Amino acid sequence: MPNPPPCKHLGRHCRELDVTVRISDLEDDSLTLQDAAATWLTGHTERITWGEPYVTDGLFMVDATVHVSCRYLAGDSKGARCDAHGFRGRMPSSTQTEPMRLQLGGERFSVVHRRKRTKLTLPYEAAPARSLPVIQSENPCADAQCRTSDNKVGAACCRDLTLELDLPRSRRRLEALIRSRKSPYVCRVIRDDDETLDCEVISACGYLEEGSVNCTLHDRVRPNDRPAKPSICSEWPDDLAEDETGHPGCVLIDD
Repeated sequence: MPNPPPCKHLGRHCRELDVTVRISDLEDDSLTLQDAAATWLTGHTERITWGEPYVTDGLFMVDATVHVSCRYLAGDSKGARCDAHGFRGRMPSSTQTEPMRLQLGGERFSVVHRRKRTKLTLPYEAAPARSLPVIQSENPCADAQCRTSDNKVGAACCRDLTLELDLPRSRRRLEALIRSRKSPYVCRVIRDDDETLDCEVISACGYLEEGSVNCTLHDRVRPNDRPAKPSICSEWPDDLAEDETGHPGCVLIDD
């Protein structure tokens, strides 16, 4: 377990943290891919509040607030304490509100389009001309017993994500605060290089159909007829990295 962060008092940092997330490198990805990646990333709204995406220094970025408490925070509305430093006082407040509505009814959705959050009509992809009638296959994940590390079953890959934080090594206090978040809601914090820090956050996607594991953006297209979401949501990778095992119970990788 990492050392406690160098805090001097109870405060908002005990309940949530402001971070900057890298979405895409402008030189590596097309505008369509940038929009799809931003739509997917900022769709994970359960424990993250997202700002408006922006471009700076050749990168597509977004500011966000991660609403996960520090592992050392204890107490309730009657009072709080820090189990690392012994601070006591009122329970710090949180800025978290109801997640942004992404499903607006019918074919209307809130997505990132041309690097801005926009309300669009996203129809289903048209069937090819003279196509043969076929029976549509069911979602293979519909009854899967996959689970995230908080042991919640179903739609595991739609309920966690890895953030690439724009966080120079010199910002040691913020890095220490991130490493002290309550696991597993923030975990697997890895220093990627001198400028970026990766971490995994459990924060369900707001495009999930209510009460199911189906994605409401699946098979929908943007005004340019490109998919409304990125390939990561529709195509399983050929090989997992050596340090990856996938989610327990995943029907696509379990033998």
